[in-house]
Amino acid sequence: MCEDSPATESAPTSVSNDGPPLKVYARRKNRLKTTIAIVKALEHLFLLGALTEDCKLTSPVGHLMARLPLDPIYAKALIVASEFNCVEEMLIAVAMLLVESIFYTPREKLDEARNARKSFSSLEGDHLTLVNVFRSSAEFLEKRKMSGSKDKTAERSLGKRCKDNFISGHSLRHVRDVHSQIRGHVEQMGLRITSCGDEIVQFRRCLTASFFLNAASKQPDGSYRVCAGGQIVRIHPSLVLFRTKAECIIFNELVQTNDDYIRNITIIDKLWLPELAPQYYAPQN
Repeated sequence: MCEDSPATESAPTSVSNDGPPLKVYARRKNRLKTTIAIVKALEHLFLLGALTEDCKLTSPVGHLMARLPLDPIYAKALIVASEFNCVEEMLIAVAMLLVESIFYTPREKLDEARNARKSFSSLEGDHLTLVNVFRSSAEFLEKRKMSGSKDKTAERSLGKRCKDNFISGHSLRHVRDVHSQIRGHVEQMGLRITSCGDEIVQFRRCLTASFFLNAASKQPDGSYRVCAGGQIVRIHPSLVLFRTKAECIIFNELVQTNDDYIRNITIIDKLWLPELAPQYYAPQN
């Protein structure tokens, strides 16, 4: 759907008294770019189920999304999570994704940093790894406080633990603040903070239903082709799943350098796409 690039106005090859001045051309081009951006944004909201065909908020999804001060894709993810009974996991994942990477890797300590993260890493992908880091840190802090440590002492202990595991303590504190704020909004909306527990497949299915526009399928050369648009991307070499043989994944970050790299990825079953996002992946669409 909408994979072809819209036609753009050709730049004038010469300046003539008969044609429009360059300033007029520039304004027209800017208006065209703005129009294209608006159309893409509306299409995105429609595919997320937030808008009707006549561009009105849907009920209840669109109205619920409008109440969350988040990017639409993350607002929809939290609403979808209530259907999959994994609101707690999605709250953590969204808070983590909204903050700059909590991991740091000194060049001189690459192997040490990778080994330190193995205790948190999930073979299913980065979203579960982020959930593991958050929960592990929260449990560590709670145990310190229950053992009689004062808040400041417990925070210092957590800071040391973060440093030992090559995690940014500053970023993690920011994540905790963001998580608390979003949780407050979700509770005000009346959504129950459910957890899928050990039902990891349930969370992965929820990620698929939420981020279906960021699905990508593996190509013969090991790269991935984004299903929506056809862009060729590669898994970032810093990730646990860098050498994965997974046939289909979803991602949340695109890093553009000499190559287009993706980060924050999770392995999914490609058959989930038409099941969980038929508005985009069903054969008739």
